[in-house]
Order: sequence, then C-alpha cells, then structure tokens
Amino acid sequence: MRDDHGRGGRRGGSVRLGVPALSGLMVLLLATGWVVSGRLVSDTPPLAVAAGRTGASFLVISAISALRPRSWPAIRAGAGRRRAVVLLAFLGFFAYYTGTLLGVDRIGASQVGLVVSLLPCITFAIGIVAFREPTSARKALGTVLAVAATLGYAIDGGSASGGSGTGVLVTGGLFALAGTFAYALYGYVYRQHMADVPPMAALPAVTGVGTVMLGLAAIAFTPLGAIDSTQWAGVALLGAVLTAPVFLISHELIVRKGPLFTSAVALMVPFLVRLGEWAWGAADAPSLISVLFLGLCSAGVWMTVAPSSSGPAAEEPRPVPSTESGRSTP
Repeated sequence: MRDDHGRGGRRGGSVRLGVPALSGLMVLLLATGWVVSGRLVSDTPPLAVAAGRTGASFLVISAISALRPRSWPAIRAGAGRRRAVVLLAFLGFFAYYTGTLLGVDRIGASQVGLVVSLLPCITFAIGIVAFREPTSARKALGTVLAVAATLGYAIDGGSASGGSGTGVLVTGGLFALAGTFAYALYGYVYRQHMADVPPMAALPAVTGVGTVMLGLAAIAFTPLGAIDSTQWAGVALLGAVLTAPVFLISHELIVRKGPLFTSAVALMVPFLVRLGEWAWGAADAPSLISVLFLGLCSAGVWMTVAPSSSGPAAEEPRPVPSTESGRSTP
C-alpha cells in the first residue's frame, strides 16, 4: 500500500486498518469517553481527570513505543521539535481538556457535545483563513448541514432536561468553546509539524508535556488529597482504555485525511453520548425528532468527507512542505 507522504518505509510491515474502520472505532471510543468523563467529573475535580487521563494515556503509548525499537529514531525526531511539541501539548491537551472538562462540570456532557459540534465549522474556517486549505461548495454545505442538525438535536435533547442558571451555562459554554477552538487549531499545527512522524512516535513527547502542564495546574488548583483510590482508578482506566487509542486513531486520521475529515466524522459523537446517558439513566430516550436530526447529520458528514469526483488524489491532505519534513524544531 502506498505511503501517504511518499515514505514507503514509514509504516512498512504494519497492518493498517481502513479509514472507515478507524473512523467508526474513533467515534465509538470518543462517545464512551465522553459518557465516562461526565460520570467522573460529577465527583472528581475536572483538572484531576484531565491530568490523570492524559498521564495514563502517555504511559500506555510510551510503553508500546518502547517495545518497538524500530520506532525509536522517529520518537527522537519528534521529541526534538521542542517548540512544536510544547505548542501541540498546550493546544490539544492543556487547553482542550481544561476547557471541555470544566464545561462538562458546569453544563454536562451533552451540552458540551453541543459546543464541540461546532468543531468542523471552526476547523473549516481556520483551514481556509490560516492554512489556505482547498474547499468546495459541497464540503461547505455538508459541514453547515451536519452542524445545524447536531445543534437541533442538542436543543431538542436539552429542552426536557431543564437547565442551570444563565451564568453557569454561559461560563460552561465559554470554557467548552475555548477548548474546541484550541483543538481545531491543533489539528492543523499537528499536520504541519508532525505529518512525517507516525503518531505512535510523535505522541509520547506531546502527551508527556501535556501531562506536565495539566499536572502542574491540578496541583495548584485542585485538592488532590481529597480524591480517593477508586476515583483515581476510574481516571486511569479512562486514559488507558479509551483516551490512548483515541489519540492514536484520531492522529492517524488527521495525517491520512486531514483535520476537517476527522472533526466531521466526530460529529456523530454527541448522538452516541445521548444514547449512553440514556443507558445510564441520566437522560430521557431520544425522540423521533432527534432520530431525524441524526439522519440529517449523517448526510452532512457524508457530504463533507466523501471522495470528490476528481479522483483518489483529492482525498489526501495536501503534502507537508519540504521545509517541515524531517526538520527538527528547536
């Protein structure tokens, strides 16, 4: 199989799952992670959850990478890009997890899912304005349709569940929006600086620095002594079983298909979060209108991510500039 960036040996000998399988697995793991996170932050400080899950995923990814000697040169290359690693850790881990989990703590996982559903629109805008990404009318219409359907679903789902005070809703929404914007920018920065490094080799350094950032914030602002062993065990399982594989899959999709594709596929997550909360007894069963919104969202996602008629090459993200490939950022 041809390598995405013309480096045939980069993934030589490895078994690669297809994009549909990776996308479906990512959506399932993300939705489960949101539901579990919502349960955890109900009695565990959000910063502790963010730091703990990132730390656990760092340990898992690093352990797997350490068992693969062939990946060690790539790990050293990724870690050598220090400025890129620090920026990615801040955007994709510190800012994203702090924002979204503080939002979940205030307004709940479903409503934060509503805000995160804006990710494709924000990604779309950042890509065009800041990174000169090519686009089409179909992608633009599909993104708008998918986001509008997700917003309609979330409003329909939240109308029967009551709500918190206006101040809490606004604060939680702003936290979630800031985290979402940071992650939209993260996807492009990651592809620009790390596209020539396999995710398994790039993520140890990025998640390690993210763990340090979140850990320092948790120590400074969270009463860690009040968290018992059961809570820590739940956070560790969240990071090791759900977060670590999501990191690997989502970064693989960013490299293969681009940030817009990855964020558009993730629009299916809020629907599954709602179903998960229903299964937990924390939300009512989805209405027929919600099912209709699910269908519209699916159609919009398909319009956004389906191959264009110009051929397979149009599916691939733009090549990384030669000045980035193999370069070590100080």
